[in-house]
Amino acid sequence: MSVAFRIARRELRGGLRGFRIFLACLALGVAAIAAVGSVRVSIQEGLAREGATILGGDAEMSFTYRFATEAERAWMDANAIAISETVDFRSMAVVDGENGPERGLTQVRGVDALYPLYGDVVLSPDIPITDALAIRQGLPGGVMQQVLADRLGLGPGDVFRLGTQEFRLTALLEVEPDGAAGGFALGPRTLVSLDGLATSGLLEPGTLYDSQYRLRLPDTANLQSLEENALSRFRDTGLRWRDSRNGAPGIQEFVDRIGAFLVLVGLAGLAVGGVGVSSAIRAYLDGKIATIATLKTLGAESRTIFAAYFLQIGLLTALGIMIGLTLGAVAPLALSPLIEAQLPIPAAFGLHPAPLAEAALYGLLTALIFTLWPLARTEQVRAAALYRDATGPARSWPRPVFLALTAALVALLVGLAAWLSGIPVLALYTAAAILASLLLLSLSALGVRALSRRLSRARIFRGRTALRLALGSVGGPGSEATSVVLSLGLGLTVLAAVGQIDSNLRSAIEQDLPEVAPSYFFVDIQNDQLPDFLDRVSNDPQVSRVDTAPMLRGIITRINGVPAQEVAADHWVLQGDRGVTYLTTAPPADQVVAGEWWPDDYAGPPLVAFAAEEAAEIGLTLGDEITVNILGRDITARIAALREVDFSNAGIGFILTMSQNALAGAPHTHIATVYAEEAAEAQILRDVAAAAPNITAIRMRDALQRVADALSDLAAATSYGAAATLLTGFVVLIGAAAAGERGRVFEAAVLKTVGASRSRILTSFALRSAFLGAAAGIVAILAGAIGAWAVMIFVMDASFRFEPVSATAIVLGGALATLLAGLAFALRPLAARPAHVLRARE
Repeated sequence: MSVAFRIARRELRGGLRGFRIFLACLALGVAAIAAVGSVRVSIQEGLAREGATILGGDAEMSFTYRFATEAERAWMDANAIAISETVDFRSMAVVDGENGPERGLTQVRGVDALYPLYGDVVLSPDIPITDALAIRQGLPGGVMQQVLADRLGLGPGDVFRLGTQEFRLTALLEVEPDGAAGGFALGPRTLVSLDGLATSGLLEPGTLYDSQYRLRLPDTANLQSLEENALSRFRDTGLRWRDSRNGAPGIQEFVDRIGAFLVLVGLAGLAVGGVGVSSAIRAYLDGKIATIATLKTLGAESRTIFAAYFLQIGLLTALGIMIGLTLGAVAPLALSPLIEAQLPIPAAFGLHPAPLAEAALYGLLTALIFTLWPLARTEQVRAAALYRDATGPARSWPRPVFLALTAALVALLVGLAAWLSGIPVLALYTAAAILASLLLLSLSALGVRALSRRLSRARIFRGRTALRLALGSVGGPGSEATSVVLSLGLGLTVLAAVGQIDSNLRSAIEQDLPEVAPSYFFVDIQNDQLPDFLDRVSNDPQVSRVDTAPMLRGIITRINGVPAQEVAADHWVLQGDRGVTYLTTAPPADQVVAGEWWPDDYAGPPLVAFAAEEAAEIGLTLGDEITVNILGRDITARIAALREVDFSNAGIGFILTMSQNALAGAPHTHIATVYAEEAAEAQILRDVAAAAPNITAIRMRDALQRVADALSDLAAATSYGAAATLLTGFVVLIGAAAAGERGRVFEAAVLKTVGASRSRILTSFALRSAFLGAAAGIVAILAGAIGAWAVMIFVMDASFRFEPVSATAIVLGGALATLLAGLAFALRPLAARPAHVLRARE
């Protein structure tokens, strides 16, 4: 080993020439993963540090459709230092304008005098929230976000209505300290006092609202013990508990998922970098054939030579990883002001060892995987190579031990990715997709070379010298096709898949869904308001369809007597409250996929029909019993039927449909969907709101636009990861072009000798580069389209349509990238004198 170390040390004295691409590829891949991981951990630590501020208290107890009972309030009083009561619901803010009332959907929060327990509400002008919500000129005060005020044409001092109560706008809401805890909202926020809401008619029995009680706890309080005590005492009352350990669980889960996904995208970039690493080492060792042959002539063993170059590559790998870790750690710190400005939550930016260690481990394993194969070629160099101008390897495949070690390292890398990401299934699918893409791209590169060889000899191209030269070079020995197609193709594949998925989702949301979705969702329709509502919308000639249903909300607390969380804790149906309805008549027979519907006059024990797909996911079957808590009352019902529920058309759909007698006496409201011509929507809204101010209208086009905006943000984040992969691929392209420069110098010299002009040679080089880039783009489109099709069909359960615009851009982008890289290294071959080049090869 000492001999190998001395050889490696002497080789490194020559500097980093030949290893710049190696270092760049490795550093970029490691930096991307380290940066994403650092941002993810920064957000996680920010959520943990500011959990109480984000939640609005040390703990929160919340209820649906009701306020806390005396027993529940007594428990809070016994355990908390202070309690802040709030209520949250959707409503319509109404302003009387010159041309009639203007309305805007808003997420209303009614607060008490103690709100907020933690953090500060920031208003413009800067006044205390208690002053802003106090009585002003005979009306209770209110604040709202700028976007809603602008939409309604409001300014401080103006009057707006919520339900039947008027409020005076006193300030604009700039920062709501606990705003992130509420999750996705369909409208901007409005804050008013609970006392002001008391006479609004918006909190009637059965209306849709959530009450929240934020608790300030003693410093000695044990959150885990308090949670267990509260849930055991009020287990069957519909209580939901959150505390500062995870103040915004939705955001926490989203950050974890998107961060892990971007790390997996970063692994694709690291795989591209691995191609560059392999190419750089292969090119370096090709230049060391004479040195290796000399060492073997002097008696050096193959294992000594392998160890010498392995040590050399190992030291350079450590250097590349250190550069990548430095970039990955510094970049989030440098960009932290910009990142924090885009986040709805605080982030604790700093140096975080865990994501850096993860990135270093990924970088080390990737470097090992992609260096073993080319390093194994040192065993195949014979001493006879010293006396020949060039020699090929003795065999194209390394010894079985190297193949087994490479396979073991790949398995270790995939296993670590599955474990560290926290989403093992997605990690395994991603690894399989990367490996499949690399295999497809490798086979495509072989196909491109074979096709180019055939076309270069085709009669149709006779007389087109530059084109034939380009095709012959792509298909000939020493071709850059494999490096170009692999490096550029994988990044373009990720980008193509993202583009196709984004395009299909946008098309479904913005074009397909509006064609089948209702114009409006109306909620909180009281029982005595339903006849007048139906009379207005059903008799409108521009309304094609009206659907209504009774609406309650409940929490599934038990399944066959066992707490529901113990049966299927991760299923979305069991996370929070769900809509519950009843039917006065049986649905169409084709909607009942199993079991039998109860008679219209059924009066026996409670029965329920469960959504078939969700029942199968949870493991429910006919005859099982579920307990649903509605308004603090437990209702245990037997599953009598499984019903097909279609959520894809944005219409009315319920997971739970109970027999009517099970819900007898429960206060409830109705929801309705109205399908109307777009020209009639505004008048319908005005008429309904004028007759029943408490009814909230949700315009589906606006809701779909918010969903589309959210998807755009996701697509943008993924595209950034794909861009990092593309950047690494472009570096590999440059490396491939640089490695092939010597061959192009000799090629240009020979062509000049036989009479070719510089312009013809340059055209040949340009066509070669553009052809390889276009080929990489076409293969990427194929692979990306297959991936996007699989996601849309099997994950999104939607249709797939090929989108040609982004595909064309990818092909053109691939051709342009390789053209620029090729032309950048075409000047020296064109300038070289044939005599000097040919004499040097003698």
